[in-house]
Amino acid sequence: MSLAFYNTLSRCKDPFVPLDPTCVGMYVCGPTVYDSAHIGNARPIIVFDVLYRLLKRLYPAVTYVRNITDVDDKINARAKENNESIAALTARTTAAFHADIDALNALRPDIEPRATAHIGQMIAMIQTLLDRGHAYEAEGHVLFSVPSMPDYGTLSRRSQDEMIAGARVEVAPYKKNAADFVLWKPSPGDLPGWDSPWGRGRPGWHIECSAMSREYLGVTFDIHGGGQDLVFPHHENEIAQSVCAHGQPFARYWLHNGYLMVEGEKMSKSLGNFFTVRDLLDQAPGEAIRLAMLSSHYHQPFDWTAEGLKQARTGMDRLYLALRSVADIPAEGRDQVPLDVMAALEDDLNTPLAIAHLHEWATQLNKATSLDEKAKCKGALLAGGDVLGILQQDVEAWFRWVPQGGTSLSDSAVDELINRRIEARKAKDFAEADRIRKELADQGVLLEDGAGGTTWRRA
Repeated sequence: MSLAFYNTLSRCKDPFVPLDPTCVGMYVCGPTVYDSAHIGNARPIIVFDVLYRLLKRLYPAVTYVRNITDVDDKINARAKENNESIAALTARTTAAFHADIDALNALRPDIEPRATAHIGQMIAMIQTLLDRGHAYEAEGHVLFSVPSMPDYGTLSRRSQDEMIAGARVEVAPYKKNAADFVLWKPSPGDLPGWDSPWGRGRPGWHIECSAMSREYLGVTFDIHGGGQDLVFPHHENEIAQSVCAHGQPFARYWLHNGYLMVEGEKMSKSLGNFFTVRDLLDQAPGEAIRLAMLSSHYHQPFDWTAEGLKQARTGMDRLYLALRSVADIPAEGRDQVPLDVMAALEDDLNTPLAIAHLHEWATQLNKATSLDEKAKCKGALLAGGDVLGILQQDVEAWFRWVPQGGTSLSDSAVDELINRRIEARKAKDFAEADRIRKELADQGVLLEDGAGGTTWRRA
């Protein structure tokens, strides 16, 4: 099957034809580093990581760019609130972001540009927009003139009235049109600022991604991704800036993941349903969180629930149990993703169907009788896991995971109790053996007796 995506720009599923079949270019909007990443931030990280893994399977090279916004009013406000320097805040939160996404098995992008390292490119692009009549200066600001682009709004397909009424459209007396947006704004001495032809200032939010994508992927590139909340105004404004500055198309395929809810409601600190990635990593392994996120099609809204996470962990247990049963058998075709898994992902990144096929391979592995069949199924399961970013760790390490700060029995304590149970069974003291099994079960440790001895896992 050929690769196809639902393209927000065309509002239909389009076959994917890259500009250059030897190297695909993809840009995804990254974090604004002023606070810990929350689970809504995690969804696009995981979704576009799967896309990156898939593209790397299909094309000789992929250039994946995901930016870090390290100049922003939210950053300035949080640093002041914390009585912390902006540099310290952004360094700390960037490191925390990397640690969180590493725990979710998200690959690092090929290029991770920081906004503050590309101010020169932004200034040059703003000057081009001024020279071409698409921007104007007003009271120390430079603004993009929305009326100068007749087809503004093609991505979000909103009327101008709807766009003005939409979120994050700043009302200001110096604007010629209410929909015009800031490219550059003045900075007082106590805030980050750079010299420019329009005075000391800092860039607007939207110009950052236009300048950085141009720097690393060119004027026109293949895929631009992000959350659905970015369609307007951020991505709409990126298109406007880039097309008007360069006179050529911008991104050709626009992919957006759906909104995330928590237990049926919008995530909010006031409702007590606001969770950071770190909160969840203290409750469950990263691969379980990842599987939960991938259990719904990326384009659809997703309701995060405690029950859904529990089911995802159970699903991961089942896959790892299948691998544990063939731990001593080499995998065959380890690098060949099963055709059914690939077909599901090539059809607009259908991760729920791909996961279902992985479970079918696990069932086939559990039923296999010959060594050849077991080796083939093991290889298929591992290769399918690779493209989804799961089944990436040692089997026994998976079953021995404990939450950070948990009070579970240590591995050595579990092993000691199992040895005592083995001795009790040898002595035919089955009552003591059963007592030890129950003691372990009460501590969340499940035993499985088999021909090869006793294995255990944490529930």
